[in-house]
Amino acid sequence: MIERRIKPVTEDERWMLEAIEQAKKAEQLGEVPIGAVVVKDGSIVGAGYNLRETSLDPTSHAEMVAIRQASESLDAWRLLGCTLYVTLEPCPMCAGAILQSRVERVVYGAPDPKAGCVGTLMDLLQDTRFNHRAAWTSGVLQESCAALLKNFFQRLRVRK
Repeated sequence: MIERRIKPVTEDERWMLEAIEQAKKAEQLGEVPIGAVVVKDGSIVGAGYNLRETSLDPTSHAEMVAIRQASESLDAWRLLGCTLYVTLEPCPMCAGAILQSRVERVVYGAPDPKAGCVGTLMDLLQDTRFNHRAAWTSGVLQESCAALLKNFFQRLRVRK
């Protein structure tokens, strides 16, 4: 289990720790532990965690929940000046939502070799065919983010 003893050194680590806390909330519900926060001007304006099983909604990824909350909080669909922090590399759906909401930057922890569309399988956020691009940084607290997922799936296999 990841503990709060990790001391953030950078702003990216500070906010990734907040995303990890969101992921832990998903885990407590039996959801895949993925968490996200949207930050603007040094404050969290949106937060979310995986809720696909709980809500029976395939679009209830952590990023989508956080983006929806940020849009409500800012009373705008354009999340200009915002950074999205997420524990796992966004999938194609979430990458599309990031582009559509005009998020400025994405920071993620662990890569997703099966569905990652922010550098692993493809890079939708930098595709010049779209009218918006988002900068991104990967590998922030990668070991902690990956451990959440690894431990969750190990426990799941043991139960079965």
